[in-house]
Amino acid sequence: MKLRILLTLALFAMLPSLLHAQESQYYNFIKYSANVLHYDSTSTSMNRLFDRWEQIQKTHHGNLNIVHIGSSHVQAGSLTNTVRCNILADNPDLVGPRGMLFPYSAAARCNNPADYRVHCPQKMILTRNVYKEHTYPLGLCGIAVTASDTITEIAIKLNEPSVDYATNRIVLLGHSNNGVVPRLRIDAREIYPSYIDNNTDRYLFNLGQAVDTFCIVLPCREGDQFTVSGILLDNRKPGFSYHSIGVNGAALADYLRCENFVRDLRLLHPDVVVFGIGINDAAAPTFDTAVFRQSYLQLVDSIRSVNPDCAFIFITNNDSFFKVSRRRYKVNTNGPLAREVFYRLADDTDGAVWDQFEVMGGLKSMEQWQKAGLAQKDRVHFTTAGYQLVGTLFYQALDNALKKHRSR
Repeated sequence: MKLRILLTLALFAMLPSLLHAQESQYYNFIKYSANVLHYDSTSTSMNRLFDRWEQIQKTHHGNLNIVHIGSSHVQAGSLTNTVRCNILADNPDLVGPRGMLFPYSAAARCNNPADYRVHCPQKMILTRNVYKEHTYPLGLCGIAVTASDTITEIAIKLNEPSVDYATNRIVLLGHSNNGVVPRLRIDAREIYPSYIDNNTDRYLFNLGQAVDTFCIVLPCREGDQFTVSGILLDNRKPGFSYHSIGVNGAALADYLRCENFVRDLRLLHPDVVVFGIGINDAAAPTFDTAVFRQSYLQLVDSIRSVNPDCAFIFITNNDSFFKVSRRRYKVNTNGPLAREVFYRLADDTDGAVWDQFEVMGGLKSMEQWQKAGLAQKDRVHFTTAGYQLVGTLFYQALDNALKKHRSR
């Protein structure tokens, strides 16, 4: 990477918070000294991002929107919520809106992040961007659930005790085939939309009070349908918002096929996009690095059409394995190939790289993570403790880059 600098942090300075975050455990297979953001010191986009970050900290005015896009690692929620909580723990007076979320478990057998609970007795029809054909147009979230022929209720309760995310403004992204108008139930009171924008499929609810629990009511009768494609929670407060966008099994091509991706992204206007897409791309038997890079650049262009000044941080793929037989796994040697592409992408976009692959310990390191209880048996996904550790490491690399920028 041209003029690339390693924002190095001494290992001993890093250990106290790492040990505290992971119940005083130190793992000798993790390369803590590699836990830095790699970027060009003259990067306009990264320096602009850090300047804006500092400005919000000093003035307590404005919002910084961080959008983290990925696959199952992101849908699980533990990784992104760890980063989110770390940012807000360091900025307790700047808890901005909770931001975009999706009611995953409104559909059967669809896992939901733990930081908010979803209850939907009438399970809804699921559409994901990994499907070859989309029954319903998809947007930024890359996933949708549809109610049909019955009154459906989606109860949502925010479940992160360390952060007060009470919201007084909710934007429901959704579409009806025949004019079904959703409403909210809060306690015993039903609220109709304050504004409906049929061009962007948005239903705005201005609430008279801040709440952390609400119910979306979809009054579908026979022949009616209503598709939910996202829920944006706003509290009109300045600060930091960490939006988590993830779909199990998703690859780059799947996000590129989301018809309303750009339309929905305009609602967030991201200041920085953290990319964690690639583990499924590199799992393909014929992994084409040229196609991988061009697909990423196409996605970057679509985001820049919303905000030309958006910064980009690329997270390299974690080390992973293929399942060869019932009890035998083989290391995925595409990991180092994908890693090289991520560095090129950072150069292409004036962005940054967090080298998760190297920090983990490199090729075959996932075996050690699995033995330590940090990765699942498939040697692709992490356990909750593993995701929390990855999130902590990523945040520390980001935080140290901010400190390095401030010292300059």
